[in-house]
Amino acid sequence: MQRIGSDIEVFSTSPQSIAVSRESYLENVIEVARWSEECGCQGILVYTDNGLVDPWLVAQVILQNTSRLCPLVAVQPAYMHPYSVAKMVSSFGHFYRRRLYLNMVAGGFTNDLVALNDTTPHDKRYARLTEYTTIIKGLLQSPNPVTFRGEFFTVDKLKMTPPLPAELMPGILVSGSSDAGLAAARALGATAVMYPKPAKEYEDEQVRVSPDTGVRVGIIARQNEDEAWAVAHERFPEDRKGQIAHKLAMKVSDSSWHKQLSELADETEKERSPYWLFPFQNYKTFCPYLVGSYDRVALELARYMGIGYRTFILDIPPSREELGHIGAVFAEAQKRVTQGLGRV
Repeated sequence: MQRIGSDIEVFSTSPQSIAVSRESYLENVIEVARWSEECGCQGILVYTDNGLVDPWLVAQVILQNTSRLCPLVAVQPAYMHPYSVAKMVSSFGHFYRRRLYLNMVAGGFTNDLVALNDTTPHDKRYARLTEYTTIIKGLLQSPNPVTFRGEFFTVDKLKMTPPLPAELMPGILVSGSSDAGLAAARALGATAVMYPKPAKEYEDEQVRVSPDTGVRVGIIARQNEDEAWAVAHERFPEDRKGQIAHKLAMKVSDSSWHKQLSELADETEKERSPYWLFPFQNYKTFCPYLVGSYDRVALELARYMGIGYRTFILDIPPSREELGHIGAVFAEAQKRVTQGLGRV
């Protein structure tokens, strides 16, 4: 299997418990984690919401069944006190001497937030997330007790035991699709993760992004363009119920990225470009896909790298072989960037 290069960070995504039978779920998580490690991924995203099993327990399964893969654990302030998050990170470090990443989630599905009686407005949720993450970082970094007084959280002379070794300090990721999210990422020194537009649009606007910026994207690539699209349509067939669910979600969501992707879907629907939003429109996934031949998808990835993106979070891989195809595409994309072909 072709390994993904080391000068960028690539994360796969763990299966969701709601989409896999209870009997096979743990084995599926272990399989995907091992495939991801073999392919050279830095880590693996573990989702959180009201309908899924606890992400920390999934992270422990991943740590127990891999040797270096880093769980990227989604963290929602409504679920846990920041001290509990820091305690989980330090405990995993104590047990496994492995690094984690934290995907700091400001919001969630509207019905989830309503059920939790979380009525905090969108931008205020990012202000809350900034305080929350600041406390977590302070507890994990400082050998001294931490005191913090903010609008949403207050701690007084709080100390973390066991202490976390400095080399295991978690990487922090925050959604950067809105101005509030981007401001939070900058305030925290975190990687801002976005749902990208087609790469050509950034180039037309002469845009460059900070290296501390990433994208969430799925990839389906084959040697032959037609084969790739055949695989894509077989994996994501049209689903009328999914389209209705997508429209309903759009009506109640205050998510900036959801609205941005929906607008892009309307703009790109008639084009046969590698940038494909059909799975998103059918409520099968929440990120754009890049589809096509190795060369075509590698060019699109190289353009993103040329713009400055260095972190890539992939969709859930359906097989070991699919990650092999993705590894080949990243290798070709990095070769293009090295040769100065990241922009065309």
